Amino acid sequence: MSKKHSFRTEQEAFWAGDFGTDYINRNIGDDLLASNLAFFSKALGSARSVKTCVEFGANIGMNLKALKLLYPSMHIQGIEINLDAATRLAKSIGEENVIKGSILEVSPPECDLALIKGVLIHIDPESLPLVYRKITAATRRYLLVAEYYNPAPVAINYRGHENRLYKRDFAGEIMDAHPEMTLIDYGFVYRHDPHFPQDDITWFLLEKKNEVSV
Repeated sequence: MSKKHSFRTEQEAFWAGDFGTDYINRNIGDDLLASNLAFFSKALGSARSVKTCVEFGANIGMNLKALKLLYPSMHIQGIEINLDAATRLAKSIGEENVIKGSILEVSPPECDLALIKGVLIHIDPESLPLVYRKITAATRRYLLVAEYYNPAPVAINYRGHENRLYKRDFAGEIMDAHPEMTLIDYGFVYRHDPHFPQDDITWFLLEKKNEVSV
């Protein structure tokens, strides 16, 4: 896949191109890694026996790097649309563990944990039902959704671009569409946290139940 690849949505092309490449340098460093370690320690505190993970929209792997430090034996994989980010991700976690392409097009592996963090907010709203199906199908047990939250859908100007960032109740919509997914924990991390800031993320840890009552 190249940057001239024909995508279904404007949002995919946006992140596959130069803006997605520029994003890399804004989201790297030891401070971010420390914040991610604190974040996952809390967000996955209720999870048990998580041996494999796939991240949707892994970028260069800052989330996966933190997870690997917390769970050294965990097998990690990442899906990434931007080729520059995917190349750097492959150097970190191995080429065989990187799935290059759009979330809308790839076939994700099935793992104990599916992770999506700061990605659903950038997806075309009409494509969300497909993404919800993919991320729920990808998990054997846990799904961690960490995004900007709003009770009702709203579009936000993103660095001077329209229709590139959306807030809504992503986790609630997932549970409505996929009743096998149940909420087991949730929380909020604040950009002004004095020790481990994140970008005003509300996180939801969902668990897949094998049997759903009708």
